[in-house]
Amino acid sequence: MIVVNAVISFLFVAKSIAGDSTYVQVEQGLLAGQILDLVTGEGQYHSFKGIPYAQPPEGELRFKAPIAASAWDGVRNAKEHGSVCPQKDILTNVFIPGDEDCLFLNVYSPNVTSDACLPVLFFIHGGGFKSGSGNVDSFGPDFFMRKYIVLVTINYRLDALGFLSLGTEEVPGNAGLKDQVLALKWVQQNIKYFGGDPTKVTIMGQSAGGASVGFHLASPMSTGLFHRAIALSGSPYCDWAISYRPEMRAFKLGKQLGFETRDKDALLTFLQSVTSDKLVLYTNPHVLASEEITSVVTKSYIFSPLVEEYCGENSFMTKNLFDNYHDLNEADILFGYTNEEGTTAISLIAHLLMPRYDAYVENFASRKVSEKFEPDIVLDVGSKIRDHYFGNKSINMDAMKEFITYINDASFKYDIVRFYLQIPNNGKKYMYQFSSESSRNEYGSQGAQYGIFGAGHIDDLSNLFDPKSRNLTLDMNSNEFQIIDRFTTLIANFVKFGNPTPNSSFKVSWPEFNARSMKYMDIGTNKLSILSLRNETFYKFWLKLHESVGVFY
Repeated sequence: MIVVNAVISFLFVAKSIAGDSTYVQVEQGLLAGQILDLVTGEGQYHSFKGIPYAQPPEGELRFKAPIAASAWDGVRNAKEHGSVCPQKDILTNVFIPGDEDCLFLNVYSPNVTSDACLPVLFFIHGGGFKSGSGNVDSFGPDFFMRKYIVLVTINYRLDALGFLSLGTEEVPGNAGLKDQVLALKWVQQNIKYFGGDPTKVTIMGQSAGGASVGFHLASPMSTGLFHRAIALSGSPYCDWAISYRPEMRAFKLGKQLGFETRDKDALLTFLQSVTSDKLVLYTNPHVLASEEITSVVTKSYIFSPLVEEYCGENSFMTKNLFDNYHDLNEADILFGYTNEEGTTAISLIAHLLMPRYDAYVENFASRKVSEKFEPDIVLDVGSKIRDHYFGNKSINMDAMKEFITYINDASFKYDIVRFYLQIPNNGKKYMYQFSSESSRNEYGSQGAQYGIFGAGHIDDLSNLFDPKSRNLTLDMNSNEFQIIDRFTTLIANFVKFGNPTPNSSFKVSWPEFNARSMKYMDIGTNKLSILSLRNETFYKFWLKLHESVGVFY
């Protein structure tokens, strides 16, 4: 049967060269994909969308660890994306019903012959563990296809459906992260059929996806499933990356939906019976009165990854994060952020955050402080942060530049650097800052009116992927395309060689990141520059502040 399937697959691949269809035989059955033109007009690639890697997590499977997808008969159409997961968009607040049958992945390859042995890039989308998908609306593969690597993008369960926990063997939590693990296992089993090399898999994620990458580095469940790691704008230490009192939230959610109980089994039965839209729309089961003010996208999400109380073979993460990193999964690591992350939240800052932070100085304190210490300490820490960033200035629209700098440092930069400095050096580490400016910077451009220039949160992705929903123009002779080509080459080099600048083509050698020099690469509009955090103040300020109250992670 294996020989027959291999012959069939070869014949279909050979036949597809002349048409728009391409066929690949995977462990579950035969897939019919498409041969598509690159947006650059330089060639074509093989596209396979909507491949199920797990059974629909519906009914009694809701909230639980995923189960591998079943085989199918005949030829499965892989020319369209599968459904997205039920969600409320984190940026627009628009409800997207999706479908619980949403655990699909997409594979794109420049060469599907089995002996191609191309390196593989496995991408995990962001969205606050609350929204997003791996679809081409945001993540068109064209630019990476030019670099001759196989790209995999995925959907995983979101919000309560992906991160609700009852602290039990049945529902310990982190179902969304376990979805990612199962997708990685699917890649190990099947990527060779798409020309990919299962021994050369790099995981890459942005924002919540970047934090996910950090969690996979620590989880024994992910051991052996990847070999390199790239974290864009996120780490497990970010305030928004870890849930607080998840079991209490589950009971509060049930109460908000009209079912009050103290019995976990009864609660599970009820929550598995309600429609998915209710679980996604009721996203505010606060357990602290202060969360009515502090629960904002720059600081916390209601349902997100957690340290699981139940410890067993179904557990993704059960130890203190810092302890986990003594047993880090071995990998070369590339990590960093954009230079003006906070500009993506300018509207939120202007209309919601500024009034709240002006009224309550405790908001400036990180969750690491506010959830662990008494009010006097929280107020003292908050006041020090306010003074550091604003001095005697009032917190109003005239202080937008200062507020963005605070968000950059507090919600992203410090926790990203702190995390990757603390984990053991079991492989090479490289750090970057993406500061390129172009018309593709949809979010960073919002800062210009306030004298803020650079790349906002998410803007880096528009220079790595071709977001089909935005219909962006592309001039191969433009400076914009030079930014795209430079950035994707650096990422592809790391995927292939574990080094972003393995040769002299960039005329600069990217140094490894370490605690002594703290050197990193600034990926600017027209050039690459080697800088050092030793010359910047934010890291020293936050480190000293947290250590002064005993926060060491």
